[in-house]
Amino acid sequence: MLELTLTDVADILGGRLVLTGSAAEAGWTPDSVVSGTVDTDSRLIGPGDVFVAKRGEADDGHRFVPNAVEAGATLVIVEHESDVAVPQIVVADSVDALGVFATEVVRRVRARGRLKIVGITGSNGKTTTKNLLRSILERVGETVAPRDSFNNEVGAPLTMLKLTDDTRYLVAEMGASGRGEITRLIRMAKPDVGVVLMVGLAHAGEFGGIEATQITKTEMVKDLEPGDVAVLNVDDPRVASMAEKTAARVRWFGLGDRAEVRATDIEATALGTGFTLHLPDGSSAPVRFGVLGEHHVMNALAAAASAHELGVPLEVIVAGLESVTRAERWRMEVMGGGDGVVVINDAYNASPDSMASALKTLAQIARPDQRTIAVLGEMSELGPYAVEEHDRIGRLVVRLNIERLYVVGEGARALHLAANHEGSWDGEAVFAATADEAFDLIQADAREGDVILVKSSNSAGLRFLGDRLAEAHS
Repeated sequence: MLELTLTDVADILGGRLVLTGSAAEAGWTPDSVVSGTVDTDSRLIGPGDVFVAKRGEADDGHRFVPNAVEAGATLVIVEHESDVAVPQIVVADSVDALGVFATEVVRRVRARGRLKIVGITGSNGKTTTKNLLRSILERVGETVAPRDSFNNEVGAPLTMLKLTDDTRYLVAEMGASGRGEITRLIRMAKPDVGVVLMVGLAHAGEFGGIEATQITKTEMVKDLEPGDVAVLNVDDPRVASMAEKTAARVRWFGLGDRAEVRATDIEATALGTGFTLHLPDGSSAPVRFGVLGEHHVMNALAAAASAHELGVPLEVIVAGLESVTRAERWRMEVMGGGDGVVVINDAYNASPDSMASALKTLAQIARPDQRTIAVLGEMSELGPYAVEEHDRIGRLVVRLNIERLYVVGEGARALHLAANHEGSWDGEAVFAATADEAFDLIQADAREGDVILVKSSNSAGLRFLGDRLAEAHS
């Protein structure tokens, strides 16, 4: 965070600075300077950091103010006073204050004239693209990007507050569960480069359908200005139509001939994905991409297009892409293998599009002597599309000739039923009510040479089943 006095922070937030007797005795004054990391999780607070007490659905961050202070917090932002010996700034709403704080910090850093901002949205691939772009840009200058999938009204501001006077690039992952949320984030940090990856059924239940999803994702480019760039997936008709909604210059990425940043000679293997990267200036280079799955090539193209627009040379782009060996924890993460059983843990998130892509990757990369096993759980937040989409995935498993299917949890039962109704399967699809039951069944059946894909939405918890399977075969 920038160095700011307590008075500065209080003025930015429109809050009331409170210096209790014990805080004053400790030497705190309105002119004292704070500059630590800002966070809402007291477990992540260290000496000199700033803790924001946020009310949540299940708990209230104000309960953890003493923990944050004990861990070394030098300032707490709260909605009501606590009995602690550090400065407090009392605000009406902690989440709103967080957004105001981030907006002002971005404004101040941007006024120095060096900061460039890339905003990334899409139904799938945001976190992978963010990680790839960070790997590229940090080779050129100080780069700030979110940890994990910090992309909402709390996570995005926390990332923005990490900016310093020396930050050259901010990569902002911008997610949403409803209309107006991306617009809110963009008004905190308007991108110079706005990226839209794809429009799919992820969170369609929350949005109210794929058309509503498209409208929401279009918010990424609607507020861009003529000097900005919209990096759009030309292969997705819904994304391509966004070119008509923006004043920014459009840069297309994809696999088709219309793409200005494209990939050819794609080869997916168990060791990663190779392709040739082509840029708009006519230059090209081979890329040996360590992230598993042909579908991640599109994310690499989006990152490459964004970096190219920021003036990054081709060789730096390639080096950045090749240095990333996994998309993220629990995203197409290759594990195990010590006894010849390989586990691909991709159970951090799941939508119909990402589920289909992961299954196709499983079918692609397995050698003829390896058995393919899919362990699948529920795809959440699909609303009225849930049964239809689970049914479609179950049938896809059979059509891809996946040799064994374990379906875990009642929410995914339609997937199990569809697989049994497709083709001539007889016992290849097994239903388990719990992850523990699934573990026992899979372990009893596993043999050397198996490639096991574990895939589900985060809420299904199968990422921990994937870890457990990997540990058993490490």
